[in-house]
Amino acid sequence: MKIALLGYGKMGKEIEKIAIDRNHSIVLKIDINNVNELTVKNLKKADVAIDFSFPESAYANILKCFEAEIPVVCGTTGWLDKYDEVIKYCNENKKTFFYASNYSIGVNIFFRLNKYLAEIMNRFQTYEPSMTEIHHIHKLDAPSGTAITLAEGIIEKVDRKTKWELNKESAAENIKIEALREGEVPGTHIIKYDSDVDFIEIKHLAKSRQGFALGAVLAAEFIQDKKGYYTMSNLLNVG
Repeated sequence: MKIALLGYGKMGKEIEKIAIDRNHSIVLKIDINNVNELTVKNLKKADVAIDFSFPESAYANILKCFEAEIPVVCGTTGWLDKYDEVIKYCNENKKTFFYASNYSIGVNIFFRLNKYLAEIMNRFQTYEPSMTEIHHIHKLDAPSGTAITLAEGIIEKVDRKTKWELNKESAAENIKIEALREGEVPGTHIIKYDSDVDFIEIKHLAKSRQGFALGAVLAAEFIQDKKGYYTMSNLLNVG
């Protein structure tokens, strides 16, 4: 499989290593120093594009891949105001798009655990849910896409919660997310249900970027010869 890497920072380099280990080749690498090379002609040299770029460029990158008629795997977060538009365009024009806020297998198991716990805690209103997420100092968006996915999972299952708020005291109907940026932390997410008598906490801690990179390459392999929109639920074959 020939891969175009859109974004060649630490994640891009990790993806490159894993892709080569899995007998794929990298035919295009785009970063801030050669954005002029991101053309339809160059993209057509690839079988698939993997985008871990910047929030402000992801939307345009995705559309460029659609124009080049190649599948695109996107792991960039912070651009989701355009998400519904991209999915609609993808489905109406028979393009191929795979999006996840987090490509780690462990995190996607954590997503399901989070929903399961939230469904139980919906019956116990004395427990107040909150979240802390910790990432490296280079991460541009806050809260992380993973944190937003986790918050949406709680909102879906806990009737008394309607939205999330970042880094401030929350109204009763909101979930407080504390976003911390420290050193080179790959990603830590903590869900806490606190009451006057005790608290319940679940936590996912990434040891490195390798799990995210492997998931992105597996997604690229998965969408070969497919049309439409896919997520990690499709890849993992879970509901």
